[in-house]
Amino acid sequence: MQPVPRTRRTPQNTQHTYSLGRRIHDVKTYPVRSPQGATILIYGHENGITVVWRGGRRLKPAKQSASEKQNGANSENAVMVIDSDDETPSSAAFVDKPEFLDTPTTDAPVPEITQTLDLALGTAVLHVAVLPMAATSAEDAAGNGANILKSKIVFAVTCATTDVYVITLPLTPPSHESKARPELRKNLLAGNAGTGVWGETLTLLTGPTRPCGGLAITLVKHKPGSRSRSTERPAGQAAPATRVIVAAHSREASGILRLWHVALDAKPGTVNRVEPFQTEYLPSPLSSITFNPTHTTQLLTVTSSQAARIYDYATAALPSDDASEGPFPTQGSWLLSLYAPFARGPSMSTTRKPIVGAEWITHGRAILVLLADGQWGIWDIDGASPSAGGTGTGSLFSKASAGLRGSAITNFSVSGHLEGTSPLRNPGTQKSSTAPGATGDFVPMTPHARRDAVTSATAGGPEKLATVRGGITVAQLAPQGTGPGEESAVLWLGGTDPVVSVIPVISRFWDSQLRRAAGGGVNLWSGAQPTRMLRLADLGAGLLGERCTGAAAIPKPGRAATTNGSSAAKDGSSNRAEGLPIEVLVQGESRLVVVHESEDSSSLTSRLLGARRKPRADLGPTRAILAYPRPDLPASSNNVSFNLSIAQPRSRKTGGLFQTRLRPSSAKGSFDQSVDVLPSTEVPDETQSALSSQQGMMFVNDLSFAADQPDDELEVEGRDIEQELLDIMEIDRELVQMDRERERGTKRVFFEED
Repeated sequence: MQPVPRTRRTPQNTQHTYSLGRRIHDVKTYPVRSPQGATILIYGHENGITVVWRGGRRLKPAKQSASEKQNGANSENAVMVIDSDDETPSSAAFVDKPEFLDTPTTDAPVPEITQTLDLALGTAVLHVAVLPMAATSAEDAAGNGANILKSKIVFAVTCATTDVYVITLPLTPPSHESKARPELRKNLLAGNAGTGVWGETLTLLTGPTRPCGGLAITLVKHKPGSRSRSTERPAGQAAPATRVIVAAHSREASGILRLWHVALDAKPGTVNRVEPFQTEYLPSPLSSITFNPTHTTQLLTVTSSQAARIYDYATAALPSDDASEGPFPTQGSWLLSLYAPFARGPSMSTTRKPIVGAEWITHGRAILVLLADGQWGIWDIDGASPSAGGTGTGSLFSKASAGLRGSAITNFSVSGHLEGTSPLRNPGTQKSSTAPGATGDFVPMTPHARRDAVTSATAGGPEKLATVRGGITVAQLAPQGTGPGEESAVLWLGGTDPVVSVIPVISRFWDSQLRRAAGGGVNLWSGAQPTRMLRLADLGAGLLGERCTGAAAIPKPGRAATTNGSSAAKDGSSNRAEGLPIEVLVQGESRLVVVHESEDSSSLTSRLLGARRKPRADLGPTRAILAYPRPDLPASSNNVSFNLSIAQPRSRKTGGLFQTRLRPSSAKGSFDQSVDVLPSTEVPDETQSALSSQQGMMFVNDLSFAADQPDDELEVEGRDIEQELLDIMEIDRELVQMDRERERGTKRVFFEED
């Protein structure tokens, strides 16, 4: 039985919640889709890891086994069941051949879970790392120089018992018959990771003596003629097909960074051990590490309280004194330091803002950073800014500056703040009800409560920011042509009231921020969604009171990949053209929430103009706008007819749009001709069918006809003509002001409530 989500719809989005019943520590989206078109999710929990195949073609139903047929009416199959101690089936001889349906199901609002696989490690898995590559299909994955990616899942995990593993697993989900094997039912430990019953391989990376705080993995790309005294192999010995580099950091001493060189040639059922080839001792512990997707030897390391630094393990720190016998030097080089702005406090602060997350963007040419106070920024380290035209102007890692050492950058190319993070930057604006013992807006006037209220209003520098947890996830979208694909980013700050924002397309967002800073402005009324950062609202509906502990991005596959499991359509026809190009996966303590945007919040234009949702089919088409009388007024004051119906009138005297309607009195049988009757907005018969799609605004097309009608004295009585003219003048003044602002490159929209 596969997990079924519980769906909750909010005014802004739709949330599908998976309650897993176990504590989740980390979740990642594998970039390569399975052969039948499923997206693969890997999450670590308290007993190991779970691999989830989501979407794509379904597995065929499980066939009835011989033992199950024996209990039925068919007696011929009874002789085929052998229960003997001499002949026992071998699990190694089992060959899994899963079969799938021809076409996937597309009627479901969210892709169904095709298959799940639990790999028990006997301990909690704290972190999961996948390859930094663009979302692709299994056929196209082999083009990266690693044929193993066409048939295997390659990832790394860290455990609470200081163990670090590199795991490979078949890319195709296991069949129902494979999970129902008799030997798995007899022995509870038969399906654990490392036994090889699922075709998996484990490689143990030795060295750490404390649990690792994070890890990263990347493929090795050797160039012909590169350094290597050790790469010379005896004749007849073939080099491994694929190798990976794994980096992990731990809080041993003041901080240690280790790197391993792992060959993916292990056989299922065996556990190999690999020693680190580099061990870097750090002045302070790291908080996260990430490999560059293009320059695979560069590693982005983040020290939360200090800076983000770039480390190159293939560039020797002392080229003249390198006694290494392996393909890589024994010590790498620190290339660049990236410093965050200083934190603002009650006095002059010398502490920088803590970094909660940093990731490579624009395919390894720039870095997107998120600070603890909600500020984000982009460090352009390789001339990737749209203003540079992609020419690499100012590149720090070009051939001309290959000997870069010890440089630093502090200025952002563009910067801003996440929506809803102003209390982190201005703690004094928070209500004093946060003091202990306070109820609502009332604060007990006791010395202890007063002291806490004053402290919470004046303090709030690095001390409070150090406890903020967050991060960034960058998803590389599948390319739509020969060039590199676009990228999307998810920025989050955790807690009971999390802040999760999405950048749909990073390149367009970066370009719009530069143009806005230069005074060019942005087009507010035309499909501006790819150039804005969108915040996901009402996430508490899916988390059900749990704290947000992470966020991931699931790239949406193209229509062609959704239909037959092949690669995305080359002509660019993909379903990510509608709405966000990714699905946001919000991680709770024991739940995973997949967030889909609603149809009325997909763009800025629809939000500002109040776009209506599609009418429900079971309610029928909307025929009128109903206005109900105010309950706080007496019945005599509610004797006003609001006729906004678009139905055909039963009788018409003049055929005009504005005419006096007679309302029958509820107390008498006669008609009460009240002067408070408002004009009708019914549509003439000849325009009823032609303007049926413009409900509520049909009278606009007949304004000229209405202007020729004679004035009705009954209509103008009781109306404040002066106030109406002033309102029209105010609207005209605001439109002129908006037009002037548009000419200056800045647009401002004012909304007033009654």
